[in-house]
Amino acid sequence: MVLSALKANAKSAFLAGVNAADPARTLCQAFENEPLSELNDGKYIIISVGKAACKMAKSAINALPEGAGFSAIAVTNYENVVKLDGCRVFGAAHPVPDANGQAAANEVIALLETAAENDVILALISGGSSALLPSPVCGVSLDDKAKVNEILLQSGFDITRMNLVRQSLSNLKGGGFLRYAQPAKVRSYILSDVLGDDLRVVGSGPSIGPIGTLKDARELLVETGNFDKMPESVRRHFKTAQEPVIAPPQHATLICSNSQSLAAMAEKAGAIIMPDPLIGDVHDAAARILKDVEDHKGKGAFALAYGGETTVALLGKGRGGRNQELALLVAQKATRAGLAGTWVFLSGGTDGRDGPTDAAGGLVDRATLDRIAENGGKIAGLLANNDSYTALKLSGDLLMTGATGTNVADLQLFLMG
Repeated sequence: MVLSALKANAKSAFLAGVNAADPARTLCQAFENEPLSELNDGKYIIISVGKAACKMAKSAINALPEGAGFSAIAVTNYENVVKLDGCRVFGAAHPVPDANGQAAANEVIALLETAAENDVILALISGGSSALLPSPVCGVSLDDKAKVNEILLQSGFDITRMNLVRQSLSNLKGGGFLRYAQPAKVRSYILSDVLGDDLRVVGSGPSIGPIGTLKDARELLVETGNFDKMPESVRRHFKTAQEPVIAPPQHATLICSNSQSLAAMAEKAGAIIMPDPLIGDVHDAAARILKDVEDHKGKGAFALAYGGETTVALLGKGRGGRNQELALLVAQKATRAGLAGTWVFLSGGTDGRDGPTDAAGGLVDRATLDRIAENGGKIAGLLANNDSYTALKLSGDLLMTGATGTNVADLQLFLMG
């Protein structure tokens, strides 16, 4: 009974963190703080991209001055597609881009190019935009761009390094909205899934600007041994292309981030917020969590809350994601360390999707490894194959929430009963 209550409390607290990042409410608050004005001889052009695109587009349409003329496009992952009055909605693939995403990108470019001097672009950007809006540079095909994404996902790159490369191969990323929209004004409203909230990184900064140069991206790929893995067209682009003209940055508002969701989760669970985010390889993150737990043992019941975004170096061919693998590693390390007492650990993606799976993450406990073994699984082999989804399915410890319509990176919670 204590264990089931702890698991229920952990999931409830996680969902409180997710709800704190509700894009409709947070964007509505931004418009209340700074209302949209009536335009003289102009119209609003709403372009909403990311896993929160539909909620943000609806909120923006509702915030327009009465009678204002507007056009609107929303591009989101298939799970979050919702019909919206007055808005064309496109579904696309995530995390590897597809033809529907490219078609949507072409529609976005066409709409941006209609903008006149008196028009205002409302760029509504949330996590996932990098994959959802592929517009490869001349000479690079969509298949080549998808191959690049696969290599980056397997490399263990953090989101900043991934998006530096993605920007260098895109017409829209790294400030592309600003170039196509000239001479119209661009106002950006951003739901950040990036730790530190560098707005150039969120969704690869389509309405903000580049993280770095083509030279920076090429040097990164060379230094990490990934340049020669790239398709030939991509290697040629990095060797011959000129640096793009960068349009000046414009108005940008951060509407919500991981820190706000972390605070809401911690409050719900009565947890201590651990000061440094969980980043880097999942093995290192799991070791850090166990050390933090050891530091708090002997003080009765306690709860530790984390925000972050870890990475996984893919060596196997199994299914899973960084949150599932982290949860499984914590269970393994805690079992090996003989951690006593009743405890649970949750790691979940706030978008409700961890890697290419239908799970948000994992919610493990002291008996997780026993249940895996009882159902015929071998933990060492499953981890070696990056098959955390299968492992957690065997133990009944997948964290299932469905697509949430938001995305502010990951949340982790350790509860000691």
